[in-house]
Amino acid sequence: MTDLTTAPAPPPAAAIRGALGTIEAGDTAPRRGPSAKFKTLLAVVGPGLIVMAGDNDAGAFGTYAQAGQDHGTRLLWTLLLLIPVLYVNQEMSLRLGAVTGVGHARLILERFGKFWGAFSVIDLFLLNALTLVTEFIGVALAVGYLGLPRTASVLLAAAVVIAVAATGSFRRFERAAIGLVLGSLLLVPVYFLTHPATSRAAHDFVVPGLPHGSPLSDVMLLIVAIVGTTVAPWQLFFQQSYVADKRVTPRFLRYARADLALGIALVIIGAAALTGIGAAAFAGTAGAGHFTDAAGIAHGVEARAGQVAGVLFAIALLDASVIGAAAVSLSSAYALGDVLGFRHSLHRGVRGAGAFYAVFAGLVLAAAGTVLAPGAPLGLLTEGVQALAGVLLPAATVFLLLLCNDRSVLGPWVNGRWTNALACLVVAVLVALSLILTASVLFPGLGTAAILAAAAACGCAGLLAVGYAEVRRVRKGWARGGRPINRTGRAGWRMPPLAALPRPRMSTGRRVGLTALRTYLLVAAVLVIVRTVQLAAGH
Repeated sequence: MTDLTTAPAPPPAAAIRGALGTIEAGDTAPRRGPSAKFKTLLAVVGPGLIVMAGDNDAGAFGTYAQAGQDHGTRLLWTLLLLIPVLYVNQEMSLRLGAVTGVGHARLILERFGKFWGAFSVIDLFLLNALTLVTEFIGVALAVGYLGLPRTASVLLAAAVVIAVAATGSFRRFERAAIGLVLGSLLLVPVYFLTHPATSRAAHDFVVPGLPHGSPLSDVMLLIVAIVGTTVAPWQLFFQQSYVADKRVTPRFLRYARADLALGIALVIIGAAALTGIGAAAFAGTAGAGHFTDAAGIAHGVEARAGQVAGVLFAIALLDASVIGAAAVSLSSAYALGDVLGFRHSLHRGVRGAGAFYAVFAGLVLAAAGTVLAPGAPLGLLTEGVQALAGVLLPAATVFLLLLCNDRSVLGPWVNGRWTNALACLVVAVLVALSLILTASVLFPGLGTAAILAAAAACGCAGLLAVGYAEVRRVRKGWARGGRPINRTGRAGWRMPPLAALPRPRMSTGRRVGLTALRTYLLVAAVLVIVRTVQLAAGH
């Protein structure tokens, strides 16, 4: 059989024309010296920053600020635990994009068949539609606080999102998106203007604990929402498709990883700032523990730190909503293009990719119109959507993990043992959280001791699963013939055309496992919806 490192040569790479620099087609010159490396990084920078800034969207504003207003900084430790989850998931996604040059939905469809491909895209499309609604909820709340006309402002924001994407120039879109990324830094001065208890926040960032006096089911719903807003399924689809669309190749993967690390630092700083702002703005007031929505946070910031701070918070919310709407809509449009086969690239104009932009614009306008309907519990809807994303994330991560161990797809770029071990633990933790949420909804009287016992049991089960997988790996070997994977020359290795790859075999055990996981997560998703409706009725 052909060795992994001698696969058919891919077509010559196209030029990378990023927001901050260009790498010409066929550029194979070594990057020596800080200046050359920095210029290359500037050209590659974009995917990681944009996906992570889109992560701190309107839903994140509501979720993190709610955690701060209702529970102070006691849940900040969740962000520390999510850093490796973010990196492992998104690194696998960007590696797939660079090596394969195709989108995530297309890979799932081709490697797992139409049944599982349809499931993954339907999940993504429905969840993204709900997430998009939360982005325009953020727009409505921000302009409401600023005293601007609601209907006109929401429709204008929708028009701006569509116009930014539909220029027919990848570089113009990325420049606009990075401008919005820089706008997210407005949260830093707002944080300091509220005079937060930074020492307490630093303690809570590294020492886990649960708030006292709050129903366990409510706290668990919020924790799962934090997970869902920090590591959402749409990010995996967006990152892979965007990296492929930008034409990043394996040669520049380390720069793409540096870009991702910068993005993760940005999202954690923003999330911690939002939690600290919510905690400081309402500390010692009657509003503590009574979250309504992000506009309520803006009013609390104004009462605590003055009108300028409130306005800066509202502008940051508007900025986050716009970039979130653009990123989430693009992930859906990319995925549908993968599945339905129409052209889908930001390098093409409306004439060259009409269906792609029609899907994008249709999603944006539908979400904007939904938000303009009166009477929806905006704050609780936002939390429910984020929690639903957290519950559905394990299924998306499992498909990602399977693809990153597919030697036909990634060749010498397949996961190593430590990446697999960490990814398996990530899935175990995510499933454990959904289990705990499910138990807390079904058994509201469940105590902290039972929660810790359940978490420990899930952790042990995860370790056992990792150990079992490692034993199988040692026995069978990941490379053909049981030999170690030859990773030499991988910088120039690209996936052969999908049509030329051997069809993978879906084993009975894998099929049963995926079906069981999906069935359970469907039940957990229903319970999230039930709990959200209960909370809405209580309000």
